[in-house]
Amino acid sequence: MAELSLSGLLIVVAVAFLVPLLLGLAPALRLPSVVLELVAGIVIGPSVLGWVEVDEPIRVLALIGLAFLLFLAGLEIEFERLRGRRLTLVGTAFGLSFALAVVVGLGLSAAGRVEDPLFVAIVLVATSLGVVVPVLKDSGKLGTDLGQLVVAAASVADFGAVILLSLFFSRESAGLGAQLVLLGGFALATLAALALLLGLGRSMVFTPVLERLQDTTAQIRVRGAFLLLVGFSALAVGLGLEVILGAFLAGAVLTLVDRDRAMTHPDFRRKLEAAGYGMFIPVFFVTSGVLFDLDALFASGSTVALVPLFLAAILVVRALPALVYRRTLSRLETAVAGLLQATTLPFIVAAVMIGIDLGTLDEATGAALIAAGLLSVLVFPLLALTLLRRADRPVTVAGPQRLKPTTN
Repeated sequence: MAELSLSGLLIVVAVAFLVPLLLGLAPALRLPSVVLELVAGIVIGPSVLGWVEVDEPIRVLALIGLAFLLFLAGLEIEFERLRGRRLTLVGTAFGLSFALAVVVGLGLSAAGRVEDPLFVAIVLVATSLGVVVPVLKDSGKLGTDLGQLVVAAASVADFGAVILLSLFFSRESAGLGAQLVLLGGFALATLAALALLLGLGRSMVFTPVLERLQDTTAQIRVRGAFLLLVGFSALAVGLGLEVILGAFLAGAVLTLVDRDRAMTHPDFRRKLEAAGYGMFIPVFFVTSGVLFDLDALFASGSTVALVPLFLAAILVVRALPALVYRRTLSRLETAVAGLLQATTLPFIVAAVMIGIDLGTLDEATGAALIAAGLLSVLVFPLLALTLLRRADRPVTVAGPQRLKPTTN
């Protein structure tokens, strides 16, 4: 057995530890941790300092981090909010978003800027739920109509983007019909797993055992979640689909099963988030920075020009469809919803890695897409918060002023 070196992984996990620590020491710097993790990865990678090369230990942990990221994204979907008029609104907005994305992708392809317009269109339609939710929570808007619409829209966008990417750009080189059959088989397996888990959850035999073992060293619910994550991911890969689809649906299934999160196991999701965000997900983002080809991005002025072009495309594709909400939200809240919907990064990073592996995307275009995603996370939430503060600012109405009598 070949001896594995852990020196590169040591640097990666040290960076993952130091990034939030530095942000905690500078609370005035309201910067999402993922942005600094990517930037730090670029600095320690071959593009700048050359301290780290992605070897097998880093690659394996980064893959688990990617799966965990999508797993937790699926876990954040609140299905009770996706119903009735709200589902109609966000579904319509996503349909418009994808239509706009296809038009933008075709335009970029006609201009010779991208090779595969459909792949770029799918990359543009996602929203970063993990960034949007904290912004809404910190501003006190998560429980309002605005917050619920944005969370529902982000959930639909994430789900739709994962499904579309798996349908059209999986590693299995099959036709669309074959991919639909594979997705259908995967959907049936998902429903079977959901039915089995719901049955076990109601079982008078298993429920007491789960409750007895959930907070012992067995941590049985956490182990079950890992089993679900790895099982769905392995099934997706076995069917020639993407890991991200299996991981995302594993989280969605667990969301449907875990209805009593506040009763029998209130700390269950906190434990999963601790495992994901505490260990694996930061490794994925730092590694993505290490793999980021800075030289390819700055190799030519035309590639650098792609960054603002992609940023504008993200804004058009995701923000413009928010006009569908104008009868439910005020004009200013509609603008806020559009900006938050246009905040995207994790899916772009994951999709770019897949696109480069499949040969659908070149290194330079992928670097430009990730750079545009970084800017969207830096700029759009800040603009949204500024608008929200303006909306919450009390309006003072000046009364009629009396003219003072003049004295000669």
